[in-house]
Amino acid sequence: MATKGFRFARIDKNDVVLLVVDHQTGLFQLVRDFNPDEYRNNILAHAAIGTVFDIPTILTTSAETGPNGPLPKEIVEMHPNAPFIKRNGEVNAWDNKDFRDAVRATGKKQVILAGIVTDVCTAFLALSLVEEGYTVFANAEASGTQSKRISDDANDRMRAAGVQVVSMFSIMCDLMRDWRNSPGSLELMPYFDKYMASYGYLARSHAAAIDRGTVQPGESE
Repeated sequence: MATKGFRFARIDKNDVVLLVVDHQTGLFQLVRDFNPDEYRNNILAHAAIGTVFDIPTILTTSAETGPNGPLPKEIVEMHPNAPFIKRNGEVNAWDNKDFRDAVRATGKKQVILAGIVTDVCTAFLALSLVEEGYTVFANAEASGTQSKRISDDANDRMRAAGVQVVSMFSIMCDLMRDWRNSPGSLELMPYFDKYMASYGYLARSHAAAIDRGTVQPGESE
């Protein structure tokens, strides 16, 4: 039975903007709900969503000349022509006029975002965007904070306001919709190979089996 009034909010690659929020090298040290190597991979994977799908991308930092530090150079180099809003005081990026203007200038109605820390930089901005009428998708794997408890509470707060808290794989599959699309398998397989080892190695194993595999005794479908 269908749930009355429910609408499946799907990401439209032609109507979405990607926000990279305060993924700064200093703030990175605060993240305790992921191990450092995993989280570094996740924030780079988040930034790469924009390049795979050619989505408008906006970068922002908070007081980067202090202990918060700069954005990782890999992210800046990934998006050399993206608007880069360097906030000097505003905690919530939406309180910065240049940032608001950059988001509005895209003309998009949907937002994918992630930031450090989840309970402040991600949540404050996500809630502000919902209030402004945007459909918001928060990448849970690329938002980090001091503990799992804090992350859970922040994600609950966002969900209660209508924010879609989702995984990186969910975002990529929703943007793609069909492996036969473009971008599709040809573009996403290298992405998964680089940022999602479990799926990348699954694909490699399949390719190797087709190329030179043999069925072992006892194996079956």
